[in-house]
Amino acid sequence: MNPRLPDFVKLMMHPLKARVFLFSRLPSAYFSGVRVRELDGAHCMVTVPYKWFSQNPFRSTYFACLAMAAEMSTGALAMAHLHGRDPSVSMLVVKLEANYFKKATGRTRFTCNDGAAFDNAIEESIATGEARTVSAKSTGINDAGEVVAEFIITWSFKAKSKS
Repeated sequence: MNPRLPDFVKLMMHPLKARVFLFSRLPSAYFSGVRVRELDGAHCMVTVPYKWFSQNPFRSTYFACLAMAAEMSTGALAMAHLHGRDPSVSMLVVKLEANYFKKATGRTRFTCNDGAAFDNAIEESIATGEARTVSAKSTGINDAGEVVAEFIITWSFKAKSKS
C-alpha cells in the first residue's frame, strides 16, 4: 500500500484544490461538471451532471462526458496509488470498452472498486520493472438506481528506471 495515498485523497477531496487541479489539468472535465465525490484506497466515485455543456442533441448526457467520468473514477483511484512513489510509475489507458443501457438524463454516478488491483499491478511493476495492466470496471448509475452504462478501462503501469 502506498503510504502517500492519503495525501492525494486529501487533495482530490478538497473543494478548491480539486477544482484547480481539474481546471489546470483536465479543463474539459472541469467545464463538463465532472467531480470526484468519494475516494479512498479501495474505490472512487465520480459524478457527471446532465447540463448544457454535457448534453447531446438527443436530450441526454453526451457519451464522451460519460466516458470522461468513468475514466476519472478509475484514473483518480490509480493516481492515488501512484502518488509520491519512488521509483515513479507511468500510467496510460490502453483500451476502453463501453456498454450503454439507458439514456443519462440526470446526474450519473460512476464507481470503480478496483483499488486493490491497481495496488497489486503497481507493486508488481516496481518489483519486476515490467509493465502490468489492469482492466478496471466503472459502473454508471442514475439517481433512480438504474445502471446507465458500464465501462472497462484498461490501464498499463510501468515503473520508470532510476537514473
